[in-house]
Amino acid sequence: MSTTTEPEIPFRYFSLQVARTRRLSPSMIRVTFHGHPDGGELKDFHAGGRDQSLSLFLPHPGQDAPVVPVDPAGYRATFAAWRALPADVRAVMRSYTVREQRRPEVGATEVDIDFAVHQDGGPACRWALGAAPGDRVMVLGPTSADNGSVRCQPPADTDWMLLWGDETALPAVGGILDWLPAGTRARIFLEVPHTEDRIELPTAGDVEITWLVREEGAPSALAAVAAYPFPEGTPYVWLAGESGALKALRRHVVGERGVDRRRVTFVGYWRRGVSEDGLREEPVTDDEG
Repeated sequence: MSTTTEPEIPFRYFSLQVARTRRLSPSMIRVTFHGHPDGGELKDFHAGGRDQSLSLFLPHPGQDAPVVPVDPAGYRATFAAWRALPADVRAVMRSYTVREQRRPEVGATEVDIDFAVHQDGGPACRWALGAAPGDRVMVLGPTSADNGSVRCQPPADTDWMLLWGDETALPAVGGILDWLPAGTRARIFLEVPHTEDRIELPTAGDVEITWLVREEGAPSALAAVAAYPFPEGTPYVWLAGESGALKALRRHVVGERGVDRRRVTFVGYWRRGVSEDGLREEPVTDDEG
């Protein structure tokens, strides 16, 4: 009798707990995690930087920990077991960006995840607003920095970069700017709800940031990018946030600006009027432009 084993992937489940929280702006909360004793330390957690994503599992109200029946047979078996549970029992799963990982010489490894929060937010937003030290979550996170879930991959011949993101993409933009090689040219458009949502984004790159603040009556992302004269050289374009806005932007840079579609990365973090569960069922496709 032959047995089938799952292929090795550079991800595994980590049990985490909240170390502390910090309000970065009206629309952003940073939650710092370290390993929970039941799940070991984070010594095997290795984020790839930039826009590194992971799957975050959150408890329902009244649960002490997220319900994820981790199966030693592997991640597919675990996912199947999780899906088989009643929706009001199994952990809430959402995709998030690793904003930063720190490995101090003394003390525990820490991981930051930034949450965009707003009125009438979903379960992850509500969880972040109430998060406190000791609260438990689980993540399916990377065990190798080269893990396939870092989407920002500028080709070697890139002369300059164009980035757009809304508030949900701020953590990824921050990670990209942390990584940006010294002197790399980048023009960035960031769409946020409030004036106070302009946050510090340190970088060694040669960067110009335009904040498009909705409460200040800023132009749309498409209008702002359309008015920007592209510099000479070969660009790389990264777009992330609300899927309708990024589709329009991608159509513009490919169809009207002539950027090779293979040099455009676009990631729909959310869709207006659709939950993340619905967005997973209707993924953004690479069929336009």
